[in-house]
Amino acid sequence: MPKIDIDALPVETGSGYPGHRAALMDGRSQIRLGDVSGLSQFGVNLVRLAPGALSSLRHWHVEQDEFLVVTEGVCTLIDDHGETLLHPGDCAAFPAGDANGHTIQNKSQAQAAFVVVGTRTATETGYYSDEDMMVTQADGIFSFTRKDGSALDP
Repeated sequence: MPKIDIDALPVETGSGYPGHRAALMDGRSQIRLGDVSGLSQFGVNLVRLAPGALSSLRHWHVEQDEFLVVTEGVCTLIDDHGETLLHPGDCAAFPAGDANGHTIQNKSQAQAAFVVVGTRTATETGYYSDEDMMVTQADGIFSFTRKDGSALDP
């Protein structure tokens, strides 16, 4: 496989979160490295965070593992244990089924970035630690509801 030209790949911004939650991801962008490489068993994304930006709402996955390595700047891992600074080369792992909700935030004044690798499964359920929301995924379609499955307020 030839070298991936990251600068030639499309950069995605925005969020799939419903309603007002989408704006909470302002300042986050990602490049889907795994997709352009033809990988099918796991996803690989380069995530860049502007100062103050979040990678996601604090969440955890039922079926999918996640692993990340910081490549640039200083990131703050926020999980049930508090806050942990991550510098270039530092790694974090989030096993499937571990209900320790996590997110990465850039609390510095410079850009930060990390590469995240995650399992691809046919279905998935994720829970959001700081609000009454869950996401289910099947056949590439994501559905957001309350944790009990009822309709989510915008």
